[in-house]
Amino acid sequence: MDEQKIEALWTHLHWLTVLAEQGSYTAAAARLGVSKAAMSQRIAELERAAGVPLVTRTTRSVRFTEAGRRLVDETREQYEHIAASFSGVREMAGVARGMIRVTAPVAFARQQLTPKLAGFLHAHPEVRVQLEASDRLTSIATEGFDLAIRHSAQAPETHVAWKLCDTYSVIVATRAYLKRRGTPMTPADLAVHDCLFYPRTQAASIWSFVRKGARKTASGPYTLAVNGAFSANNSELLRDAALDDLGIALLPDFSAQAAVQAGKLVVLLPDWRPVGAFADQLYVVRPYAPHVPRAVALFIGYLREAFAGGFPL
Repeated sequence: MDEQKIEALWTHLHWLTVLAEQGSYTAAAARLGVSKAAMSQRIAELERAAGVPLVTRTTRSVRFTEAGRRLVDETREQYEHIAASFSGVREMAGVARGMIRVTAPVAFARQQLTPKLAGFLHAHPEVRVQLEASDRLTSIATEGFDLAIRHSAQAPETHVAWKLCDTYSVIVATRAYLKRRGTPMTPADLAVHDCLFYPRTQAASIWSFVRKGARKTASGPYTLAVNGAFSANNSELLRDAALDDLGIALLPDFSAQAAVQAGKLVVLLPDWRPVGAFADQLYVVRPYAPHVPRAVALFIGYLREAFAGGFPL
């Protein structure tokens, strides 16, 4: 093959390295912002030009042949260097550009993250944000995300992480429900109430509480099994059920905040703190990388400032 034709395949070679990094045609296409069909076509063209198979596709992933792996190993570093150099030159202009792919829990994304995106996007008109709202814990790098919001007890050690804020769980209900069924004064009173809960297992749902300001005791937190007509694996759905007067809900503060501030839900058991139901920190995390795009760095800073105050009720 003459030199001119080899140069025409430089983009194909880059796409091959991205395929190796992402592990599937779907994830690689998402990372490059192209269709899966275009991705497959480029790899097929490269294989025809090379004269040997480079990739073996399976139902869930791809496997590289010896020739394909050698080609990736010998070209990846050069493409990473080119990308870093070009990003550095673009950022000399001081303008953030490009796509930021973010994944975040559904309730947090809908109620807290999305309403705050406008401020960032207005300030940086050449940046685009692609948000995937999902409660599934994705592999950030493998699935092509630049950032993830994690509701977690601790920062993941496998990524670069910044704490956004502390979060707390609260017990809430409507005034209409409380007028009909009475107001619980202690956690034990919840045993006779309709409770709206997040099902963790097939067994009975357990709620745990510690008294605020009390010293730790050998007996540990107070726990009880709760029952009710409705449960859901999404705090936003539980909040909506509580707003429909169906019972008492245990929610993270970011799900309850708007309804409590509007007077639609009442916080119960103020002397007790629910524990163990939801994580108590929010983090923004990114994969380890030698170069962080300016847009991603600015977005991280924006999120840290936007959520520094937590979710006061």
